[in-house]
Amino acid sequence: MPVRIVLADDHQIVRQGLRALLVREGFQVLAEGANGTEAVKLAAELQPDVVILDLTMPLLNGLEAGRQILRARPETRVVLLTMHAEEHQIAEALRIGIRAYILKTQAAEDLVQAIRAVMSGQTYLSPGISSLVVKGFLSCPQAPADRLAPRERQVLQLVAEGKTSKEIAALMGLSVKTAESYRARVMEKLEIHETAGLVRYAIRHGLVEP
Repeated sequence: MPVRIVLADDHQIVRQGLRALLVREGFQVLAEGANGTEAVKLAAELQPDVVILDLTMPLLNGLEAGRQILRARPETRVVLLTMHAEEHQIAEALRIGIRAYILKTQAAEDLVQAIRAVMSGQTYLSPGISSLVVKGFLSCPQAPADRLAPRERQVLQLVAEGKTSKEIAALMGLSVKTAESYRARVMEKLEIHETAGLVRYAIRHGLVEP
């Protein structure tokens, strides 16, 4: 039986290229998503063997989507794709159970190997990512992004994407008051008290693209 895959990337041309590669290698692509929220929904509905996530996606980034997918179904193998290897993101991905972290520039060479590795219970990192750096970060008790709870990180991403409290509330299924409370809590925890500062923080931590 072929490995069943859900693929999520906000660039259609990237999804098409990855789908073609995966199908050619004998994998079954069940569905595609254009953002992290769609990826979480598709993973819950289809229960694939592997979910491939772009790190930087609208509404919910790949790291947070992976966290939600693994919380709901820990046996799912999650592969994260990214343009840049940020050390704290790699460490956080491994902490939450993401099995593979691949640079997009090496995806064509690495993705098939990564899927086979995670299906056999192994972890796979692109050769461009230093395992020594990862080990160093894993030895740290807390990375900067750990200050925020998952829902707070999602609110931060949406604020950085320019969403209003009303829009955040609708997207997350919250009341406007609760959304505003989350936003205030994020500002307090990060000691950042203006939206521009939140945007800069989100860019530095890979939640949104500049």
